[in-house]
Amino acid sequence: MNKLFNLGWNDFFEALFAEYAPSGLKAARVAVEHRNYYELYSELGDITADKSGKLFYNTENDFNLPAVGDWVVIRPIPNEKKAVIEAVLERKTKFSRKRAGAKTEEQVVAANIDVAFIMSSLNQDLNQRRIERYLTLAWDNNVTPVIVLNKADLCKFTEETKSEAEEIAFGTPVHTISALNNIGLNELKQYFEGNKTVAVIGSSGVGKSTLINRLCDVTKMKVSDISLYKDKGRHTTSHRELTIVPDGGLIIDTPGMREIQLWEGGDGLAETFEDIEALVLQCKFTDCKHESEPGCAVKEALRTGVIDELRLKSYKKLLNEIKYFESKQNKKAQIDEKRKWKKITKDVKEKMKYKR
Repeated sequence: MNKLFNLGWNDFFEALFAEYAPSGLKAARVAVEHRNYYELYSELGDITADKSGKLFYNTENDFNLPAVGDWVVIRPIPNEKKAVIEAVLERKTKFSRKRAGAKTEEQVVAANIDVAFIMSSLNQDLNQRRIERYLTLAWDNNVTPVIVLNKADLCKFTEETKSEAEEIAFGTPVHTISALNNIGLNELKQYFEGNKTVAVIGSSGVGKSTLINRLCDVTKMKVSDISLYKDKGRHTTSHRELTIVPDGGLIIDTPGMREIQLWEGGDGLAETFEDIEALVLQCKFTDCKHESEPGCAVKEALRTGVIDELRLKSYKKLLNEIKYFESKQNKKAQIDEKRKWKKITKDVKEKMKYKR
């Protein structure tokens, strides 16, 4: 089982797997998710796998299907580097978002993550609002965030930009690096200790793939032309992939997520905006909208410069977004429940008709 522990296996997953072990099934971790099959890491080595018919047909939505980082239960195919996925173990943590499109569905970006590197580029204006969004996403999914500011070699005001990030970080570590020139990367290695799994998130062109190449000491991920490095860069990763770091731990690259929509976020919002949340508790009215109400501690802090107007707008925007998706989820749950009882009623009527 040593190989599994190197892949992030621990007592949590060991307990979940106990019911499957007597059947001769094995555990494996999803490295890459393709349209029709998966690439897995296992104690048997690197293998490919398909979903079992039972798993596919009994799963109501994609949320319950394997995602990158998931631990799955497999039935190996003798004499082949292939297997069948029979089940997905419960996730310890997850990075999820609303699936793109009109439907209110949750999409798991990566599973069983310990740390999230929130990457931004120092050769562009620092987008504090986007970092706040990523912080909220991380905290709400019980993932420890770390802010990584890349391309320090192209920035003349590194310390000033770092201070801008620290203003909204509230204790979240902030590191300045140059992945291309291998500067500051040793500081990031601490987050992999104990075979932890790190997900790298950020907009296109911030250098996620270059960072992974350096940490893994291989040119595994395709990266853009060096000429593009000096500009905004471009998105070069088309799929999520779990990669083993030679010094220990694992890392997941993700496609650039420029405007990621929150799936949940209540708890994460409180962590990211703890300064504003503390002021909210001091408002005269519990339902204060922080606009024109008397005794509003938030408006007073804004007037005296304790908080920034753009930060308050960001807080309100994310809060409204969370409330909107919560209402959509509740509506979807009601519709699903109604459909379920409609089907049950129809089945009962059919049985009664058959008995007659």
